Amino acid sequence: MIDKYTWYEKVGIYLGIFVFLSFVLSPFVEGFLVSLKPMHQLFSSPYSFWPKEGSFDAYFRIWETVPFLWLYILNGIFIAVVATFLGLCMIIPAAYALARIEFRGRGATLSGFLMVNMFSGAVLLIPLYRLMRETGLLNTYFAMIVPGTAFILGTGIWLLRAYMLRIPKELEEAAFADGASRFYTFRRVVLPLAMPGILIAGINCFLTVYAQQFIYALTFNSKSEYMPLSVGLFAFFGRQEVTWNELMAASIVGITPVMIVFFFLQKYLVAGLTAGAVKS
Repeated sequence: MIDKYTWYEKVGIYLGIFVFLSFVLSPFVEGFLVSLKPMHQLFSSPYSFWPKEGSFDAYFRIWETVPFLWLYILNGIFIAVVATFLGLCMIIPAAYALARIEFRGRGATLSGFLMVNMFSGAVLLIPLYRLMRETGLLNTYFAMIVPGTAFILGTGIWLLRAYMLRIPKELEEAAFADGASRFYTFRRVVLPLAMPGILIAGINCFLTVYAQQFIYALTFNSKSEYMPLSVGLFAFFGRQEVTWNELMAASIVGITPVMIVFFFLQKYLVAGLTAGAVKS
């Protein structure tokens, strides 16, 4: 195949990718380098980007500074996993119904799910707080799980519906011709074929819930034993100073589970985001 790009077009493409990645990754690189620096070097003048006396001491001190740091990390993972599971229990049948069943108002329903993503969680904090108080969910895990689950339904349904539309209808029609019910066909034919799409939706839901726990935890929870890491990081803010190197070290440790999930499953996530973009 003849290469359709000239050498200077390739240089422009790679240069653009390099500039883009520099803007995206520079905060993470700087955060990691800050975690390696001693406190006296953080405010030196002129500022040194590369640590002159770098070490991993901050990664060991964070467990002494905040003894419950491990609990905050586990809380964040637990909330994200439970919210993802509950969300998938609603996303899977809803996506199948919107992909296969013709009913009045289907387009309006899809638009309604899409409109949910247009509202920030901060806009609904007051009504959500009153709802949590009336139902007795304040200061519990469910105070963060319930809104986290609600706000992932729209994106999850759209992602999984696009994948289910790619499953040939003829397979279901063959099962119907053999006398199989709708539920049996969904369970034995559609679900096995849709597992890659379900995995995609699950990854997206997990990443979304894990990244958006702060505002719900800070508003609906006041007990440290239920706090996720995003709120637990406040423990590094002292009255006199902020231990920035330990704060950055704890942040790096906190985002490690998400980085691991994304690293191993990124190809499925990319495939899901492009599902339905090209008509087969």
